[in-house]
Amino acid sequence: MEALTLISPHFRRFTAPSPLRSLFRRSISLKAQLSTGSSRKSGAKEFPIAGMEEAFMGFITGRKKATEVAHSVWKNIIQKGDTVIDATCGNGYDTLALLAMVAGESGRGCVYGMDIQQEALDNTSALLEISVEENKRKLVKLLKLCHSKMEDIVQNDNSVRLVVFNLGYLPGGDKAILTTPGTTLAALQAAGRVLGSGGLISVMVYVGHPGGRDELESIQGFASGLPVESWASFKLEMLNRPTGPVLILIFKK
Repeated sequence: MEALTLISPHFRRFTAPSPLRSLFRRSISLKAQLSTGSSRKSGAKEFPIAGMEEAFMGFITGRKKATEVAHSVWKNIIQKGDTVIDATCGNGYDTLALLAMVAGESGRGCVYGMDIQQEALDNTSALLEISVEENKRKLVKLLKLCHSKMEDIVQNDNSVRLVVFNLGYLPGGDKAILTTPGTTLAALQAAGRVLGSGGLISVMVYVGHPGGRDELESIQGFASGLPVESWASFKLEMLNRPTGPVLILIFKK
C-alpha cells in the first residue's frame, strides 16, 4: 500500500495512526466551516465537502487515481450554469468532464478551454464532437492562448467558479513543450483574481519530467503564501511514489 501525505491549510504536515479510515476522517475534519460567499449563500457548502470520503479513501487504498479525486472534488464545487476554466485542456478529457458539470437545462454555463498548442485544441474539439451533442458543445470556448493570459478572456468580476490546471506536456505530443514555473505562477495569480468566493483552483502537477519538481516548488510557494483569512490550501501526494502526480487544491473562502 502506498503512503500518503495530506497537508491541511498552508501545507501544515501532520500524521495520524491507523486504521486508514481514522486517518482520513481526522485529516479532513477541519472544524472551521468556510463560507462560499454572500453571492452564493443558497449553495453554501463546507470545505472539505461532505461526500468526498469515498474518493479520498479510494486514493489512499490505491483504487483511484489523483485525477479521479480531482474530478470528484469538482463535482462538489461546480453548480449548473457556472463559468469554469480549463487552463491546460490537453487532449480534452478535463474539458469534457467540466462541460458535463456546468451544462444544465437552462442552457447556461461556460467552459473556457485554453492551450498554447493547436494540436491540443484540435484533439479537444474532436473529443467533444464525438461525445457531446451540438447544443452543449456551444458552451465550450476553445482558445489558443497561454494560461497566464486568462484575464484576457474572462472579465475581472470574480465570476469564475473553478480553474483547472493539468501541467506538464501534452500526452502523445511533443514532450519538449512543457508548462513552466514562470507562466504557471502568473496563471495562478490570474486565477486568484478571476475566481469568485467559494471557488477553487485545482492543480495537477507532474514531477517525473525535467522541470516538474521546480514547477511544484513554485506552486507550493504560491499556495502556502496565501492569507489564511481568505484562502485554504491543500496538497495530496503519495510519499513512496516520488514521481507520481501531486494534486494541489486552493479554495477561496
